Amino acid sequence: GKRAASSTRGGPARSRRMKKEMIAPAANGHAAAQKGESYAAVMTEGELEMSRFTELTTYLSYALLIMVGHLRDAVGRVTGVTRWGTLKRQRSRKVAALFKSWENFYMRRLYHRIGDVFNRPIQSAPGARIEVLLRESDARRTGFECTGETAWCLNLGSYNYLGFADDWEATCGERVMRAVDEWPVSCGSSRSELGTTALHRRLEAQVATFVGKEDAIVFNMGYGTNSTTIPALVGKGDLVLSDALNHASIINGCRASGAFIRSFAHNDATALEAALREAIALGVPRTRRPWRKILVMVEGIYSMEGEICNLKAISRVCKRYRAYLYLDEAHSIGALGPTGRGACEHCGVDPADVDVLMGTFTKSFGGMGGYIAADKRVIDHLRATCAGFVSHDAMSCVVCEQISAATDVIASTDLGRDKIAALKDNSNYFRSQLINAGLHVYGDYDSPVIPVMLYHPTKIAAFSRECLKRNLAVVVVGFPATPLVKSRARFCVSAGHTRADLEDAVAKIKEVADLIKIRYALSPFG
Repeated sequence: GKRAASSTRGGPARSRRMKKEMIAPAANGHAAAQKGESYAAVMTEGELEMSRFTELTTYLSYALLIMVGHLRDAVGRVTGVTRWGTLKRQRSRKVAALFKSWENFYMRRLYHRIGDVFNRPIQSAPGARIEVLLRESDARRTGFECTGETAWCLNLGSYNYLGFADDWEATCGERVMRAVDEWPVSCGSSRSELGTTALHRRLEAQVATFVGKEDAIVFNMGYGTNSTTIPALVGKGDLVLSDALNHASIINGCRASGAFIRSFAHNDATALEAALREAIALGVPRTRRPWRKILVMVEGIYSMEGEICNLKAISRVCKRYRAYLYLDEAHSIGALGPTGRGACEHCGVDPADVDVLMGTFTKSFGGMGGYIAADKRVIDHLRATCAGFVSHDAMSCVVCEQISAATDVIASTDLGRDKIAALKDNSNYFRSQLINAGLHVYGDYDSPVIPVMLYHPTKIAAFSRECLKRNLAVVVVGFPATPLVKSRARFCVSAGHTRADLEDAVAKIKEVADLIKIRYALSPFG
């Protein structure tokens, strides 16, 4: 998702920490422990910053692309020889342009140049291995067509954290197929009308018990969970203090609420405390009246950074200043903690100290949609006022059964505990190997999200294409989903990966890193 803009150098909002020593903590049940491997403790932390040379050449690369793009646009407008209809002379309709000129230019001259590395279609389950459909530019060179050929790749991009896409038939398949026979695929209504079934009620009770809350409510879309719940919780006269790197769903939900919004430095409890003290002392701008309520919003794992929330310190600050705390566990629920109960369990925080727990079912549960878990009075309020419940279509009964089956596996079976342990071991091994290879790696150990910095716009495409040649399916991310000079590859590790899979991936990534020069920890020139 898109991120709040911030400084490209220095400042707590953009600083990144790396564990300089390879080291994955041992834990009971880990494959590493079973093999007798030993891991030392994490030694040191340091600031991860791009060099001046890398920053300068990255800006120069963008400047060159923009300059050449404007030159080609000028030639196209003058000669009329262009594949882009927006550049051709058209009869004036005396209406405003549908697209902003910069957005249109960015899509034509920057995004489309490397469009083949985004939105790649697949034709298999998103397991540890994935079948990618190969494409080539169409005749007009404004899109892509499938060639009919495929590549069988190691999947390092999908949110298959606990590997349910690999063993679905054995773990969830029987219950889901029974639901297909017994329940409708679509409820054809919103939850507040005729869309609530016994499966929805059972799942909500199951989720509430799993995360340690009194009640829960489920939605059919993860993004919509945040963007429709936040306006139901806060409004005019309220203050939202949002982490500087929160997800776009949180940002847009806050904007839609009408509440006053202020960001604080990323994952910094001291900055949050300063913001709370100032907000309480000064009150509402102009009137100086007290805020009706203050809501602090953070994420369990920051999806573009791979960092785990400093939840214990942040919850302590919220409790001290009597602010409400909203925790987005989209990437952390199922993936963190010995039993997969998320950031609260991982950080040693009582769920009672977090007022609102949000999560999604797309990452660790092999489903779709999201949930809000809180006190019963909060959930009752959302059932009456939240647009995601009142107006949106209900979650499919088939998806409900998939999530319920996955939750049972995670919460109450040895297989579930093995999956959680395998994910942690795989994540820590892969992260440590990439750090040892001299790559700039963001994030924390135990996080399955592992971003590797590319910086240069040209290296976004080069990295993805070279990985695909070596049968690695990877996700690359650039502006506007990241700051302009912070392009990256984002790896998502799975419990379904074997150690041999990851060793093979590391060897191939090292080849690509040497080829396109991204070993920035070893040299400012990569």
